[in-house]
Amino acid sequence: MVDEAAFRAARNASTSPPCVFAKAVLAGCATCATSVRRALAERETIGCTSPVARTNCETFAALLRERAAFALKLTVGAPLPHAAAMKLQCGGLAGLRACAGGAEADVHRLVAGEMARRDSLAELPWPSIVASVAGWQGRRPRRAKDES
Repeated sequence: MVDEAAFRAARNASTSPPCVFAKAVLAGCATCATSVRRALAERETIGCTSPVARTNCETFAALLRERAAFALKLTVGAPLPHAAAMKLQCGGLAGLRACAGGAEADVHRLVAGEMARRDSLAELPWPSIVASVAGWQGRRPRRAKDES
C-alpha cells in the first residue's frame, strides 16, 4: 500500500511538473512529444518538459472544464471524480482533434496548432467540443469469468 501523501510529495519533487493531460496520455487517448514517463512507487506518472506547452495545455484544460461544466454537471471548484476527468480529457481532446481535421494525436501540437489558427483558444468551436466530451465513453468494465 502506498502512502498517498508520500506519493504526492515524491511526484512534486520530480524534475518536471505533471502533465495536464496525464490521464488521457496514460489511457492511450493521446500522445505528447513534450511528455516524459516515469515510474514512481508502483505507478506510472507523466511529466511535462516544456513550460510553454504546459501553460497552453492548462489554458485549454481550464476553458474545457468551464465550458463543459453544465454538460457534466460539475460544481465550480469541486475536485473532479476520475470518470469526469477522463471524459474531460479524452472527450475534449477528441473534440479538438475533430475540429482540427482529425489527424493529430499529439496534445502539444494539437493545442499549439489551434492557437496558431485562431486568435485565442476561447474562439474554438466549443459546442462541438463539449458535445464530444458529453458523448465520450470509456471502457466498459470487464465481466468476471465466473459470471459467464
